[in-house]
Amino acid sequence: MEKIATNSNFAEILADSKPVMVDFWATWCGPCRMLGPTVEEVAKEYDGKVVVVKCNVDECDEIPVKYGIRNIPTLLFFKGGQVVDRLVGNVPKAEITAKLDALL
Repeated sequence: MEKIATNSNFAEILADSKPVMVDFWATWCGPCRMLGPTVEEVAKEYDGKVVVVKCNVDECDEIPVKYGIRNIPTLLFFKGGQVVDRLVGNVPKAEITAKLDALL
């Protein structure tokens, strides 16, 4: 199950011992809406192994700025609280799972 990132809970999310994948998106973004179901599938498949988080850039102003998010959708991959990888755009599921598998 995916979580919702907010400015106030993000540090707590990154403190998780599991790898974290953050989906930066917005409701008005067509490619974001296309990627959404893929992110949900990945969240179900990696449940218990990876923390999947959605961050609406219109509701969270601090997080996208801190991590230099200029285009959406962007997926950031964290391990040990640090960014270790990123994917930008509506990418295939196989690219996402390959990045996650490398973190496990």
